[in-house]
Amino acid sequence: MGPKKFSFGMSSSSGEKREWAMLSLEVKQEIIEKHEHGVRVSDLAKQYGRNMSTISMITKQKAAIEAVKPSKWITIISNCSSPILEEMEPLLLIWMKDKEIVGDTITETIIC
Repeated sequence: MGPKKFSFGMSSSSGEKREWAMLSLEVKQEIIEKHEHGVRVSDLAKQYGRNMSTISMITKQKAAIEAVKPSKWITIISNCSSPILEEMEPLLLIWMKDKEIVGDTITETIIC
C-alpha cells in the first residue's frame, strides 16, 4: 500500500497543486533502523525524497514511534487514537463478522 497523498493549494512556481505524502509507520521505523546502523540523515533524505528536517524529526521521535503498537490495519500514527478505541476496534470487527454470519445487514447507522 503506497503513501497517502494530500493536496495543499497551488504551487507558486508552476500553478499546479503540490502533493504531500504521509509516511507510514513502517517507513518511519525503517528510517530509524537505517539511521541507527549509521546511514546519514542527508542520505536518508535523498533516498526517501524528504527534507533533512523531516528525517531529523523522525529520528528524534524514535521513542514515541517505537512505543506505538498499532492494530494490524493502522499505518498512520494519530494523536486522536486512545486506548479505548484500540480495544474497541477488534471487538467491533468480531461483532460485524458475527452479524454477517447470521445474515444481518450492517449499515453505518447500525454500527454507530
